[in-house]
Amino acid sequence: MEREQDPPAEKEQPIATDETTSHTVGLLDEQPPARPRSAARRPWSARRIPAALTALTIAVAAGFLLFDVIRVRAGQAAAGWRRRLADELATRPLDDPAVQVGAAVIAVLGLWLIILALSPGLRRRLPLETPDAQMHAVLDREAAELKLRDAAMRVPGVSAAKVRFFQHRVKARADVRFRAPVDVKADLLAALQEELDRLALARPPSLGVRVRPRRT
Repeated sequence: MEREQDPPAEKEQPIATDETTSHTVGLLDEQPPARPRSAARRPWSARRIPAALTALTIAVAAGFLLFDVIRVRAGQAAAGWRRRLADELATRPLDDPAVQVGAAVIAVLGLWLIILALSPGLRRRLPLETPDAQMHAVLDREAAELKLRDAAMRVPGVSAAKVRFFQHRVKARADVRFRAPVDVKADLLAALQEELDRLALARPPSLGVRVRPRRT
């Protein structure tokens, strides 16, 4: 009895490596586009105290005036303060010092209110970089100063450090107990710049460093 022979194994087809590689590269090239970065703006302050003071002042002045108008309509004489105010406004010339001072004060208050309305405020909060335009993150300025101060204190030779964080500039001052001040300043600049990069601020400030030998 003859034994059936297994059919000959088919030869493996060679893998088209060039096509596979090109296909993989094409998939890598077809990555989703990066999301737009955040506009990195400071959050707007509610300005509750200036708004409350302005509203309270207007309400009190309007209340006094309305009360006096109601009295006059009821047949009583106008209040003394309103008569005096009307006489002063009618008789005082425009070049009177009191009128000019009062106008200057009112103009300054109005300019202050306009600046408050057009500026975001919250200068003690620093915007951070975010990968998404819909995401906003801020860092408190005191926390940033503490982080930079800790980085400065880790530099060999620094015995005391003080860091001030302004809107567009960082000023650091350090006392040197040992080592050459030039070497300490170079290491301090590198350490503070590295820490600034770690903070990922949306608007990195310029960095200014001053060192001075500490007198014993």
